[in-house]
Amino acid sequence: MPFSSEIKNFRLSCLMNQTEFGNALGVSFTTVNRWENGKARPNIKAMKALKQYCEECGLPYEPLEKSWRENRIQEGAV
Repeated sequence: MPFSSEIKNFRLSCLMNQTEFGNALGVSFTTVNRWENGKARPNIKAMKALKQYCEECGLPYEPLEKSWRENRIQEGAV
């Protein structure tokens, strides 16, 4: 599954809108929107914030990380 779909499904499972999700991760609504539309992907700092959020809330981080890594490989960013 593309990271954009994975992150959107994750946010929706948290019952948050993009603004609330961005606030929880320390990023803007615009950043979350760009992730979900496939126009950008999180940097390492944002992924660390996402991992911390998952750990604090007892949510699975692995599917997000796997999708993020697969997208990086496909883009040749590794």
